[in-house]
Amino acid sequence: MGSKVLLFLVAGFLFVSSGIAADNSGKEKQALLATEKWLKAVDSENYSEVWSDASELLKSAVKKEQFEASLQSSRKAFGKLVSRKEKSKTYKTTLPGAPDGEYVIFQFETSFEYKKAAIETVTAMLEKNGQWKTAGYYIK
Repeated sequence: MGSKVLLFLVAGFLFVSSGIAADNSGKEKQALLATEKWLKAVDSENYSEVWSDASELLKSAVKKEQFEASLQSSRKAFGKLVSRKEKSKTYKTTLPGAPDGEYVIFQFETSFEYKKAAIETVTAMLEKNGQWKTAGYYIK
């Protein structure tokens, strides 16, 4: 897999979907906290924790070894994290290629050691147990 793109769930489902207009700021805040924790583990190269904190949907789509190898390879090419700033967030209840549920799609403006300007897209999903977990990760 190329170092410019890292995708663990169908890429098309990240942007083409129908949303909900209700106030979901509480859910978005919870999803952001879970996403920031997940990204911190990614930045620390703690891939075992990253896998453990991923959604069941992601785990069912990608084998652990493939996930860890792809993530490690792609992130190594970018180098260490320099900065990350939330650019946008979008609450969705449907996404193409994924079951109906609750999702928050985050985009971050990110700078890495070897890639000064990148956009990270992280899709958080509300699991049946009420916890937000990462269902997709993409770097552009």
